[in-house]
Amino acid sequence: MGCFVRALFFSVSLMALAATTVVAQTLPQPSAPTPAIAAAQDIPYPGTLKLSVDATDLARKIFDIRQTIPVAKPGKFTIFYPQWVPGGHSPRNDIDKLAGLVITAKGQRLAWTRDPVQVFAFHVEVPEGVSELELSYQFLSPVETRVGRVVMTPDMLNLQWLQMGFYPAGYYTRQIPVEASVKLPEGFKFASALEVAKTEGQVTTFKVTPFETLVDSPMFAGRYFKSVDLDPTGPAPVRLNMVADKPELLEYKPEQIQAHKDLVQQAYKLFGSYHFDRYDFLVALSDQLGGIGLEHHRSSENRVAPKYFTEWDKTYVGRELLPHEFTHSWNGKFRRGADLWTPTLNEPMRDSLMWVYEGQTQYWGNVLSSRSNLLTKQQGLDSLAMTAALFDNRRGRDWRSVADTTNDPIIANRRPLSWVSYQRSEDYYSEGLLVWLDADTLIREKTGGKKSLDDFAKAFFGVDNGSFVPRTYTFEDVAATLNEVVAHDWTGFLKTRIEGLSERAPLDGLTRGGYRLIYTETPTDYFKGSETRGRTTNLAYSLGLTVAAAGLVSEVQWGGPAFKAGLTQGVTLVAVNGETYDADKLKDAIKAAAKPDGALVELLIKDGDRYRMVKIDWRGGLRYPRLDRIAGTPARLDDILAARK
Repeated sequence: MGCFVRALFFSVSLMALAATTVVAQTLPQPSAPTPAIAAAQDIPYPGTLKLSVDATDLARKIFDIRQTIPVAKPGKFTIFYPQWVPGGHSPRNDIDKLAGLVITAKGQRLAWTRDPVQVFAFHVEVPEGVSELELSYQFLSPVETRVGRVVMTPDMLNLQWLQMGFYPAGYYTRQIPVEASVKLPEGFKFASALEVAKTEGQVTTFKVTPFETLVDSPMFAGRYFKSVDLDPTGPAPVRLNMVADKPELLEYKPEQIQAHKDLVQQAYKLFGSYHFDRYDFLVALSDQLGGIGLEHHRSSENRVAPKYFTEWDKTYVGRELLPHEFTHSWNGKFRRGADLWTPTLNEPMRDSLMWVYEGQTQYWGNVLSSRSNLLTKQQGLDSLAMTAALFDNRRGRDWRSVADTTNDPIIANRRPLSWVSYQRSEDYYSEGLLVWLDADTLIREKTGGKKSLDDFAKAFFGVDNGSFVPRTYTFEDVAATLNEVVAHDWTGFLKTRIEGLSERAPLDGLTRGGYRLIYTETPTDYFKGSETRGRTTNLAYSLGLTVAAAGLVSEVQWGGPAFKAGLTQGVTLVAVNGETYDADKLKDAIKAAAKPDGALVELLIKDGDRYRMVKIDWRGGLRYPRLDRIAGTPARLDDILAARK
């Protein structure tokens, strides 16, 4: 009996081993690695690319493109469609809108394959005896905002070369020459930082330029166009180029143009240098073209309110945009974080120093707005109050540092968020502004007003005057230059504010500047202007919510009264205290709830197909941020915003 059991056990064990062996033999095995694409080399490309864009199909919003790429030898050849967007800080170029790609050589169509890993790379086998490849394809720009940013309207267009062309793998983009041309609709005029070689009818051909420079030199073109020289006797041409939905929107007053001229001069005084051979502001006065604020080394792409000039006294909210983008010529394009610079547009960029690139640019953009009188001093103060309040009430700061938000362009890719006050977004912009205000006022305090962050700007961005070859920097370079201005533990100062966590925003710059953040029951004109511009009712600092058109809740403050009552963005306010919702009724209800015998605000909420009543436990009345002057303290902030002589 024992022998039988042992024999049976041995037999079963053999069967189990065999089964295990079979399973092991049938497990999937990894496929062969995808062949690596040749690394970029800093050597000249053998030949000049030609890129021709037909931008006349305004009705269907289609760019029709032809490209010629010289090749030196037969065999496998790889081309890249740009992936990483300079100024967008993320790999989000619109390859999904590329269509109809056909590659030919000597009239014969060649098969291409997309790389399965690097999907912005395309492989083609070049036959013997072929010296160039001919490409034809379309860029199908969005026909409506649901698809993406609209770049073509019946009266204007925004051509971004980044979306138009391919470049060969294996070379730094600064070493790849390209001759670009564009055919524009009849009657359109244009502006671009590119130098024109010739214009024949509707076709303009530009001088040969490196591919890197081409993609950094977009175009605005339109039926209604004006261009103004902002610095006729300066070291380099600076022009304000404008397209508009209607010709009357381009009627401006001399003092309005003077503010833009003063912007140029105030920037020169701040940085003590320039880093371009020409600079073109590209500005669309439109509500038809998609919104944009994007920097380039020698130009910027900006969309402003259609009535930017014709309702000058009403459209000042957001007027910091042009100063911000102009500052980027120095900060971000000339001086650039070392880990952000890459030799091609398909190698990952790293955004760790965005709190300098964008944060200090946000600071100087706001400062230059007031120094040039694009904003009055009071408007500059009121704008700063809104920024301070926003970040002082942002609960996400409890768990996420400013440094970590520098990854947001890649993580969130600027998609909408459900709980932005908790998730945080690209907070390195405006919280960065507060950090640099803190640094500026500290320098002024420690030196008795003899030095300021202006001195840092000259020392850091003012080097190599006239050069526009990018010069990179590290965290240590930033701290060292600050120490050259005034000795301090700048490494600790910056790491605490950028890498640390804190329940409150860094507002020392305000108090050291002679002001404090307070809340009153009436909004500033700037706050009201921001509501008008955004078409919202902003009750973030009372009920803890913001309401858009038709009662739609567009944002709820994490941990605020509305949050505690169970509200989220996306629900609709139907009624307030038993009456049909409107913004004034809601404000009246908030004020009434603050009275000793006042009832809580009661809202009828529509959430999808369901309705419910909620009461919000808030008795603090309406609260709107503003800055209050601290008596008996130096008004350093006033001096920061004052024009330089």
